[in-house]
Amino acid sequence: MSQEKMSYVYVTYIRSTPEKVFEAITKPEIARRYWGHENVSDWKVGSDWQHVRAQAPHTVELVGKVVEIAPPKRLVISWANASQANDPDAYSRVSFDIVPYEDMVRLTVTHDELVSGSGMANGIQKGWPIVLCSLKSLLETGQGMDVFAKPKAA
Repeated sequence: MSQEKMSYVYVTYIRSTPEKVFEAITKPEIARRYWGHENVSDWKVGSDWQHVRAQAPHTVELVGKVVEIAPPKRLVISWANASQANDPDAYSRVSFDIVPYEDMVRLTVTHDELVSGSGMANGIQKGWPIVLCSLKSLLETGQGMDVFAKPKAA
């Protein structure tokens, strides 16, 4: 019996260029400034990709492969918790589509092949909005946000 799959889509508009948005996703020294993690790969189709915590301890938290790459328009990666790297059923897929939009960029992040109701599905629905808001903030103001912030108790 296969598990029900779902997709999560987030669209944002960033006052930047496609090249800068693509670099922010793929260059570790930029990603750490808005994500608190570094995306590490040689960015070739079939290559490994790792999501490494920028602060000590520098643990690998997510892993995957580069599925498709067409700078500065599109990046597709597979995505799984590092602890589940050996389980093919644990992988989902993330697509970054970057489109010029007048003096901005429309960034669409599609995270699909997620198991409905899973910890990963629940986590990314909370994580993508703050990460992508932080990316937007960094590229527009030079300063990312604290993606590890927690809601204050009422």
